[in-house]
Amino acid sequence: MIEISGIESHFEERPFNSPLEYGFRVLFILYAASDIAMDLQRIVSYDYLLVHTSDVQGGPKSLHPAVPHRGAELLVKRSSIQAGLNLMLSRELLEVVFSPEGILYQASELTGKFIQLLVSPYASELTERALWVTKQFRHFSNDELASFMAQNVGRWGSEFERLTAIDLLDL
Repeated sequence: MIEISGIESHFEERPFNSPLEYGFRVLFILYAASDIAMDLQRIVSYDYLLVHTSDVQGGPKSLHPAVPHRGAELLVKRSSIQAGLNLMLSRELLEVVFSPEGILYQASELTGKFIQLLVSPYASELTERALWVTKQFRHFSNDELASFMAQNVGRWGSEFERLTAIDLLDL
């Protein structure tokens, strides 16, 4: 059984970077992916790429600001995304698929209807970025996507290290 009351009280304290925010973004990802089910690790990768699209060569402008060491987000967001998935699942906004590959998630009948109710500029940009991410990485196997993320995660946000080193120089 999913404990929702503990999660809901957590939202009151911290609305950003919360399971609710991650859950909403996952809905955009799953809706853009159509009927394709994906595992938690792919969702974590897509969520990072969704808000930091300009980290990918040729990608659109990122929705969230470039911050130092942002690649580390991949290490800390997994449990919040899992909680967000559970929250959206409890509202029937996504479905769980049990397959030989493991536990997968996909859009439900209600996902698109819910997404279409969100009409803010941010929601529109999430829709555009989610379509871009799913199109860009849809043909990557899970291993290829994991390799891509591992090869690049150390670079994402490291541009700030050069700026800090320059500031420390005595000229």
